[in-house]
Amino acid sequence: MAVSGTSGGFLSSETTVAGWGTTLRPMNESDHALTELDSKDLIWYVPIFITALVGLAGNATVLWLLGFHMRRNAFSVYILNLATADFILLFCSILHALETLIKFLYSTKSFPDFFVTASIFAYIAGLSFLSAISTERCLSILWPIWYRCRRPRHTSAVTCALLWALSLLLSILEGNYCGFLMKIRDDTWCQGFDFIIVAWLILLFVILSGSSLALLTRLLCGSSWVQLTRLFMTLGLTVLVFLLCGLPFGIHWFLLVWFHKDIDALFHLYLIVFLLSCVNSCANPVIYFFVGTFRQRWWKQQNLRLVLQRALQDTPEVDEHGGSLPQEPLEMSGSSLVS
Repeated sequence: MAVSGTSGGFLSSETTVAGWGTTLRPMNESDHALTELDSKDLIWYVPIFITALVGLAGNATVLWLLGFHMRRNAFSVYILNLATADFILLFCSILHALETLIKFLYSTKSFPDFFVTASIFAYIAGLSFLSAISTERCLSILWPIWYRCRRPRHTSAVTCALLWALSLLLSILEGNYCGFLMKIRDDTWCQGFDFIIVAWLILLFVILSGSSLALLTRLLCGSSWVQLTRLFMTLGLTVLVFLLCGLPFGIHWFLLVWFHKDIDALFHLYLIVFLLSCVNSCANPVIYFFVGTFRQRWWKQQNLRLVLQRALQDTPEVDEHGGSLPQEPLEMSGSSLVS
């Protein structure tokens, strides 16, 4: 498999496959052994395509329910935006897998490089929303009185809008100077914006880790007992899956920025982290369904809206054995705050 490095985290626009910056060697430029190697590498894109397709359907369902069938609150606003970012990322992943197959068969075909920038944009935004919701949940636990009485009403909506804008700005600037948008490449500015994005991702990871650790410490060692709600379980599992599956792609990106000259040795690692990033985006709707149906009677037909409501419930359940739940669990206690 032939790949070539650049000063940034992605390859030059002439050799980039939409999404993540790798390219297949055209069949007429390689011998039979290399063609067989390319075919083996191509198998990786089958689970990538399937995982992205399943995740696309799951996140579309979450978007439909939260966008049109449920009242939104402080936390569900973040979940809605996180599902949007995951949807964009998975859509670009599907295009990447399709283009890889097309370029393997017909080397002259190519999708627009715009999808490289869209992928960067979605990844940054997804981590931003996850860090924001973890921080907000931490504030609601550590300073509950301030959170319920003094928190600005539209904090979630404003925060999400700012994070979308910042993610879009960073991805456009990086895409522009790295040659993905205007086809005009400036290596100095490209590397500079790569470093800025990496620094922002590191800051988001520190915020995510710090807030999650604070929540866990308060849950296990706090002087006052904190009840474990379904929302707590949902956020905990979401953060855990990101650390296992989503973070490796950011680390791999960081390695490409700093050690781009050895990019050939990182190609198979790229395939692994690419698949893991799809699993991370696909896993969130699965987590919501799992938490929403936990301790419920599995043989009963589940209403997806109620399942999602239960997954985002921030109050103790009335009946722990699958009995009746509050009709509007999202409107109770600290979750009564709207965006």
